[in-house]
Amino acid sequence: MFRNRKKDIFFDLDHTIWDFDRNAEETLAELFDTYRFSTLGIPSPETFIETYTRNNHRLWALYHHGKIDKAQLRVARFADTFTELGVDPALFPSAFEEDYLRLCPQKTHLFPHAHETLGYLSEKYTLHLISNGFKEASETKIANSGLAKYFATIVISEVIGVHKPHPDIFHHAVRNGKTRIPDSVMVGDSIEADIRGAHGVGMDSVYFNPGKREVPEDVRVSIAGLAELCEMF
Repeated sequence: MFRNRKKDIFFDLDHTIWDFDRNAEETLAELFDTYRFSTLGIPSPETFIETYTRNNHRLWALYHHGKIDKAQLRVARFADTFTELGVDPALFPSAFEEDYLRLCPQKTHLFPHAHETLGYLSEKYTLHLISNGFKEASETKIANSGLAKYFATIVISEVIGVHKPHPDIFHHAVRNGKTRIPDSVMVGDSIEADIRGAHGVGMDSVYFNPGKREVPEDVRVSIAGLAELCEMF
């Protein structure tokens, strides 16, 4: 399956361990009612969440490739959502985004079997985390979800100034983890950021694909659930 026996496993955080969409949906549903968005003509929390999720995924892809920065991402994901729903972005309450940024990282929904899988793997391998998330939010997610105990090292892109798929973040993470690329494997949900980013430095990878999307030909190993890693390693 892999070219070398592995000693170190690197994980992505959002959409791989921490269930970003579920946590965001729960937060947005609560804030939809708090800010009475129905009075702006938005028909339902579901419509708002669906539109936001689509825009957020699109903008994160641009962020991964360095086409927008953190500030642009944070402004555009809600402004674009309001515009698409026919609401003047000027009506967007600034406190809403502040509440979202404060509340969402405090949510603790993980993908099924996350703790069991990480606990099992951490007894046999050295685990590491590489996140393209923002420093404060990522640290809150890790702490509130009880994930820190599993990882020997944690690399957050905002801290080191470069993000996946750039080769530098993978080389930094490997050096920081005191390991070697042939001994390592990357587990993540993003084809571009995690899988092709890892391949770009010669690292093996496992594509986390719970939605069972079509798998590109250059993706050699994929899983639909985290528990599959216990059988694989």
